[in-house]
Amino acid sequence: MGFAQILSLVGGLGLFLMGMTIMSESIEKAAGAKLRGILEAFTTNRVTGMIVGVLFTAIIQSSSACTSMVVSFVNSGLMTLEQAAGVIFGANIGTTVTSQLISFDLSAYAPLFLFIGVCVSMFSKNQTVQKIADLVSGFGILFMGIATMSSGMESLKESEKVIGMLSSLNSPFLAMLVGLVLTAIVQSSSVTVSIILLMAQQGLFQDVNICLYIILGCNIGACSTALISSLAGKKDAKRAAMIHLLFNVIGTAIMFAAFSVAMDPISGLLHRISSNNGRFVANAHMYIKVVQVILLLPFSNFIVKMTYWIIPGKDPKVGYLDTFQLKYIGDKVLFNPSTAVVDGLKELERMAALASDNLNRAMNALITLDEDDINTVFEMEKNIDFLNHSITHYLIKINSSTLPIEDLQGIGNLFHVANDIERIGDHAENIAEMAKRRKEMGANFSAQAQKEMADMMELVNAMLTKSIKVILGSSDEKTMQELWDLENKVDVKEQEIQQNHIARLTRQECSPEAGMIFSDVASGLERVADHAVNIASYLTKRDSIV
Repeated sequence: MGFAQILSLVGGLGLFLMGMTIMSESIEKAAGAKLRGILEAFTTNRVTGMIVGVLFTAIIQSSSACTSMVVSFVNSGLMTLEQAAGVIFGANIGTTVTSQLISFDLSAYAPLFLFIGVCVSMFSKNQTVQKIADLVSGFGILFMGIATMSSGMESLKESEKVIGMLSSLNSPFLAMLVGLVLTAIVQSSSVTVSIILLMAQQGLFQDVNICLYIILGCNIGACSTALISSLAGKKDAKRAAMIHLLFNVIGTAIMFAAFSVAMDPISGLLHRISSNNGRFVANAHMYIKVVQVILLLPFSNFIVKMTYWIIPGKDPKVGYLDTFQLKYIGDKVLFNPSTAVVDGLKELERMAALASDNLNRAMNALITLDEDDINTVFEMEKNIDFLNHSITHYLIKINSSTLPIEDLQGIGNLFHVANDIERIGDHAENIAEMAKRRKEMGANFSAQAQKEMADMMELVNAMLTKSIKVILGSSDEKTMQELWDLENKVDVKEQEIQQNHIARLTRQECSPEAGMIFSDVASGLERVADHAVNIASYLTKRDSIV
């Protein structure tokens, strides 16, 4: 085997890996947000979850990517472990689509796919169309890599050393170990099974049945990606990765026992339905996965319980009142492009809840003059500023990462949302300053003034509640219309109480000091209402007030 043949194999493998990566990233960018929505909506039970997992993995051509995404969904609280189990089981079937495609000789058409994909990508200005074109290009590159590897493998048949090494691979345990190690290195069972398929097509294995054991090892090695990605996540994220590992370990043990007892009938059946050794490997890969899912799906809840035995305990809770701590984003939280924006929105929702509570605390302090409440407002405002800085830094970071197109297009609005929430926090701090000033001056509000501020605050609170729901995704035309109606009521209320305030000043029913504070508070609450509308408007891609 010469240097040219080695280059051919290595170069072909490089093209193959590049093609798979381009295909996976392109479909995630083009339809990642929609796929995320499908995962969220259709995983209510383990059967539908399994079906979604099959289709999802077949589309993105990577069970590792699908499983890692599911792990991040569990980490973000978008999916329960029970739901994740079904999707992970289905992903194991979906990953066999790659080997099925490769077993059909499409290499002759690879240049055509590549040419069409590149031309469309060059001349189209639409980002989604460009990503679909990249997907087609990736498909072409993948099969050009297969053709190159296949050509390089032809020379392996003439190498006595290679044939001797493969012939010595007659131990099932050694074959499984080879499959496990290779897959753990390349981080994709689709890649290793495809290589085994090509080697089988070239007749490099003296006994093609040994491929069945290599496939079993590949299945376990494929768990490494999800396990590694879960290390930075919460315990449930680690449990989701453990579901993947347990499924493959238990499934492998079952299939290993079946092969040990009935290899001849199983192998005979696979040969009868396969036209060549390549199809034999592809069909074996698929049927192994299908049988494993059929056998283990009824016991998915038990496998979930096993993960709690292996990974016991709970994560330390970060409450929304905990200061200077991030709950959903940051270095200590699992990062995945598919859920990056969702995690950012959850942190924004937590920040908005803090700002809303701080505003109510400040208004209460304005009336009661409670020193502890006043000081707490100032301390909490520092926490809100910390969250604003951290979230803004996070948004800058993910803006430069590989995000779905829909998520990427909405990132800019999230900067504005964070700024509006921070401004609400500033208004709370201003009101606390007024409470402190009122206490120092000994200024008093009349009963009517207190009632008017309470009425206006009730309207503002209703708006903040609806805006926070919009952050979490509960937005529709009705909600937006209700917000605009409430904002109009706040404007009317502010004008009304300002006029009443002037009338009281004229009748000398309140002091100028108290009147000045009252007027500033009313104006501040009106601005908070504007920020509440802005938050919802940015998130629903409507025009903001300012």
